[in-house]
Amino acid sequence: MTPFPVQNNSQHESWSNKVHVVTANNCLVLNKQRKHAIDTVAVKKFLSELTRHQAKHPGALSVVLISDDAMQSYNRKYRGFDKTTDVLSFCGDGDYLGDILISVETAFAQARKSPSLTLESNIRRLVLHGFLHLTGYDHESDNGEMRAIEIRLRRKFKC
Repeated sequence: MTPFPVQNNSQHESWSNKVHVVTANNCLVLNKQRKHAIDTVAVKKFLSELTRHQAKHPGALSVVLISDDAMQSYNRKYRGFDKTTDVLSFCGDGDYLGDILISVETAFAQARKSPSLTLESNIRRLVLHGFLHLTGYDHESDNGEMRAIEIRLRRKFKC
């Protein structure tokens, strides 16, 4: 996947090709789905807080909010699984940490099944999960290290 370039470091909102874009502080949030309303400014604020908290990992990154169909396509192409998933992370190069893709439809379904999650808190949870992957953690091979950090940060950020 080609990383999405960050245009500048100032707060900027625009509608381009029916995609809501929010950039600031080397973070980009793209809403490429239309099924569920998402407060992209709130996602951006959370991402800024998270990157400040994890200051040892500076760098630009993107969060792309997509549909189940788009996520299934990425999951099939890059992981070999012909089904949707909630979040995928793609590491970047140099100062670019990478991209976090989130299926909003799957996040919504997860929130509906949970007594404690809202769509907004679940989006934050998935951003956090993807961010930890971009910063080098892997729950499939790290003997619980990522899980422990994720639980601590979920409490801190209420997600």
